[in-house]
Amino acid sequence: MAERSLRGTNLSTLSLETDEGIAFSERQMVSDKCAQGHVIELPFSVEADVPALWECRCGLEALLVDGPEPDRKPTKPARTHWDMLLERRSVEELEELLDERLTLLRESRGEKPKRKRAAASK
Repeated sequence: MAERSLRGTNLSTLSLETDEGIAFSERQMVSDKCAQGHVIELPFSVEADVPALWECRCGLEALLVDGPEPDRKPTKPARTHWDMLLERRSVEELEELLDERLTLLRESRGEKPKRKRAAASK
């Protein structure tokens, strides 16, 4: 096994290939600008589809300078826990459940039962 190993070369960082005979594709410089004024210049192949949005180093979206407006997909608002709860139960049902649970909690503590909130608020 030791006879077959390569000695004297660093395979991880050193390439033995040269740039001779390689034809690089034509390139174009594309500029993107974010809302904070950062300008990003990137080389793209002439044949490549240039994206209308690019992420800036500050984390914001950078738009293509002198380019078309990007197609934005409609996004749904985030559903909260409260929204999902209201899909399953009405507010009246939730108030009734709350009163039941509070009554059980007060009884376990040895407190006297209080009057119902629903009757007091109406």
